[in-house]
Amino acid sequence: MILSNRVLSKVAMVFFVAIFAGFGSMCYAQNGLTPEQVAKMKSVGSVYLSPDGSTAAYTVSVPADPFKNNAPASSHLYLMDVETGDTKPFITGRSVSGIAFRPNHNSITYLDRQDGDNTRSIYEISLNGGEAQKLYSFKTNIVGYEWAPDGNHIVFRATEPKESKDSPLPYQPEIYEENLTNTWAYIQNVSRDGHMPHRIPLEGSVYTAHWSPDQSKLAVAVAPTPLVDDFYMAQKVFVIDHMSRDVLAEVDHTGKLGQFTWSPDGSKIAMIAAANINDPIDGRLKIVNPEDGSTTLLREDFKGKFEQIEWADNNTLHYLASKGVWSEFGSIRSDGSQMDAIVPTGGPIINGFAHSTDGTHVFDVNTPSHPDELYLMKQGDDSPQRITNSNPWLDDIEMGEQEAITYTTDDGFEIEGVLIYPLDYQENSRYPVITIVHGGPEAHYDNGWLTDYSDAGQVGAAQGYVVFYPNYRGSTGRGIDFAMSSQGDLAGAEFDDIVEGVDYLIDQGVADEDKVGVTGGSYGGYATAWMSTKYSDRFAAGVMFVGISNNLSKWGTSDIPEELYHVHARKRIWEDYQDYLERSPIYHVDNAETPLLIMHGKEDTRVDPGQSYELYRHIKTRTDTPVRLVLYPGEGHGNRNATAQYDYNLRSMRWFNQYLKGEKERPDTELDIEEVRIEN
Repeated sequence: MILSNRVLSKVAMVFFVAIFAGFGSMCYAQNGLTPEQVAKMKSVGSVYLSPDGSTAAYTVSVPADPFKNNAPASSHLYLMDVETGDTKPFITGRSVSGIAFRPNHNSITYLDRQDGDNTRSIYEISLNGGEAQKLYSFKTNIVGYEWAPDGNHIVFRATEPKESKDSPLPYQPEIYEENLTNTWAYIQNVSRDGHMPHRIPLEGSVYTAHWSPDQSKLAVAVAPTPLVDDFYMAQKVFVIDHMSRDVLAEVDHTGKLGQFTWSPDGSKIAMIAAANINDPIDGRLKIVNPEDGSTTLLREDFKGKFEQIEWADNNTLHYLASKGVWSEFGSIRSDGSQMDAIVPTGGPIINGFAHSTDGTHVFDVNTPSHPDELYLMKQGDDSPQRITNSNPWLDDIEMGEQEAITYTTDDGFEIEGVLIYPLDYQENSRYPVITIVHGGPEAHYDNGWLTDYSDAGQVGAAQGYVVFYPNYRGSTGRGIDFAMSSQGDLAGAEFDDIVEGVDYLIDQGVADEDKVGVTGGSYGGYATAWMSTKYSDRFAAGVMFVGISNNLSKWGTSDIPEELYHVHARKRIWEDYQDYLERSPIYHVDNAETPLLIMHGKEDTRVDPGQSYELYRHIKTRTDTPVRLVLYPGEGHGNRNATAQYDYNLRSMRWFNQYLKGEKERPDTELDIEEVRIEN
């Protein structure tokens, strides 16, 4: 990592390149992005700003070397002097989380579990440097905390203490969805030695707790159980008295819950949440009266999604919103009036921000040419300015042109998407296409950085592909009506939108209609399985990741059955088993002629690996179509570890190269690896 934005050091690193079996003659375009470079790519994560605006803190995600350690990326902490723009590493020897500036102290606190610690604890380190000191620990792991304005009190969340019971047996079974461990909330004064924390007596599992500015109250979000379904669909917000810990009000809200924050004078709470129980996202803006819990929905007809909010003053909020394939940063009055863009759509993609009272803002930003970096905008600046360059070698990589596109479906829906062209693109020539379908479906692709281990992006462009990212109906960033437009029609018009997007590319003279591939994870994996069966005549290769193949068995094996009902299916499976079956890829396997690579984490609780087993078995038994199932031990709903991610990237691209460019023979099960030296 760079020591300063102005000083770059070059480090020689050893990486490995996979030479795809049977594809020695197929090389990357000169200076194009490779899977090996994706595997070492760093990116800025969370951003923070001191109350006086003088110091910014930010995390950098640093991937493990996939040839040395199959581990998740580490999160390192850096500081920036806002006045000079200079950056420096602050905590890089270990991975940290829970970053906060301690009020009235010249220090930063964070969560860590160091050698000798029994539990995850709160550590403190002076902004002047030095050794971090353990500030507070609890008998169970602390999972989150927030400072009170006085800088002495905290509200923290920790796993529920439970006594373990000894058994004379050497083996213990697991009892499914019973004896669950909640997360409880406590109030503690860390400045008083020996002070005992006070539990906030709310039943269930606490996910968020925020102090009021005068420290007299807290707003606390709690779900009835720690089950994932309850986290999504059943959280409630309570206003709690600090001293008595009594409930003063319950916020009037049903459905998904996002961020909430007190106004500076404590008279209001701004909340990002669902409009109702059937709203698929926490993307609407509400104002809460903390005295009685009543809520007011602002900008009900907003054609976007609120992503983040912070108070600028007692009656004005700064907001970050998604609008189509773009982001917008702006301000809005707490009565919903005077909504003005400060950083309008059409520019870099903002993923998060922090602000101070002097008007300084820092942003987490990506663009089509780089992953997330730190940007700064001071009072009076016209736009945010880039500060960090976490991957200086990326400046020398040739990128395929990227653009936002729009097409209209046969039933009149306007669909947006993003297109990346191959490096050697020439007009009036047709190219193989990799269609990448996002999950959710309550998600969307921005016109920013779109390359990672499971999204071909610029790696695909370097290998001669057009890469297509459609935001089909049901995607976010287009308002509540568009987000709900796919409900009750699983695999219906939403997936037809994708096929019509491919038709659009063919009509534009870009796509070779005989060389169209499709891939995606989760709901995007469902789409991939659907295209590889129901619409198999349209797709020449598919790579399905943690996807759905049987809606009947999926409901009973997923950890979000109620979320599925309320915001997707809108009817119970037992009300129409046949309809659920016919909306399942396994029902259409007799059509399957698309060579399909299926990959899945063995510990996935969101979409059980059985979904992949089922589709694999149906295709293998009922057809002669090439199919392969790859399982990743230790991985869940998506690969977190470096080697598993790298392996996925190689296998995915090799499958597409074989069936969209090759001689239609199945690739070997093993990857041939050759060591090369890459300068970084």
